[in-house]
Amino acid sequence: MGLNNLIGEFMNYLSTERGLAMNTLESYGRDLRQYLEYLESSGKDAVEKASRATVVAYLLFLQKQGKATATIARRLAALRSFYQFLLREKYVDKDPTANLESPKLEKRLPKVLTIKEVETLLKQPNPSTASGLRDKAMLELLYATGIRVSELISLDIDDISLDMGYIRCSGKGSKERIVPVGSVAVKCVADYLGSGRGRLVPDRGEKALFVNHHGKRLTRQGFWKIVKRYAHDARISKEITPHTLRHSFATHLLENGADLRSVQEMLGHADISTTQIYTHVTKGRLKEVYARTHPRA
Repeated sequence: MGLNNLIGEFMNYLSTERGLAMNTLESYGRDLRQYLEYLESSGKDAVEKASRATVVAYLLFLQKQGKATATIARRLAALRSFYQFLLREKYVDKDPTANLESPKLEKRLPKVLTIKEVETLLKQPNPSTASGLRDKAMLELLYATGIRVSELISLDIDDISLDMGYIRCSGKGSKERIVPVGSVAVKCVADYLGSGRGRLVPDRGEKALFVNHHGKRLTRQGFWKIVKRYAHDARISKEITPHTLRHSFATHLLENGADLRSVQEMLGHADISTTQIYTHVTKGRLKEVYARTHPRA
């Protein structure tokens, strides 16, 4: 079987049997193509005949290129899944990634905004325009729920219940969850649906909740440009990422007494250890407050 067919089979397996999200599938595809390019350009063995030494040489190559530890670990994870699939389907008789340790990742604390910075950011959209109503609704909904950007742009109109105050979204692995929405965000989404969305959508059959100027579902890249513009307008000097409001949502909840399990549920984390990184952020804040306010600090 040709190499492209093998990758196609593997991607189909990830999609249908493991139910991975489109973003994750694209990431796997990119990582595997770059591995193949390395094998071809360096004259190494074909992917089916690659040895442990081949894979180690590839990881060292990435390291010399200056790739981040997280990137190298992700590439190895993609290769490991690919070779395990090939082994199970009997396309190879050994797994060259077996017993290879992933590089140890540094736990980087997420960048979060202060409550004041969030408030300033949320004030930036102009509610007198259709796009301003949309942007206000998106930012308020992100901060109110802590959902991922990919989940936000995937929302359909039917996924939000304004009367009940919740949204239904599909997270990683297509796992569905219900997340409560605060009254401020509910009002902003209602304003957008009542006065803004109709001016952006020529196609009345469009299901997407948030649309671009062409009336089609907003993309992740489109949303990212919107956030960067408002962060600039708000004069926020911190580095902003698509997940900044998600990180801020979790941190502010914990700082104000929310329990870790509830935050885990709202964020859609499968493992509570993923949520625990936010406790490090709040502990850091406590130390700052202590150092600033205690007379003998």
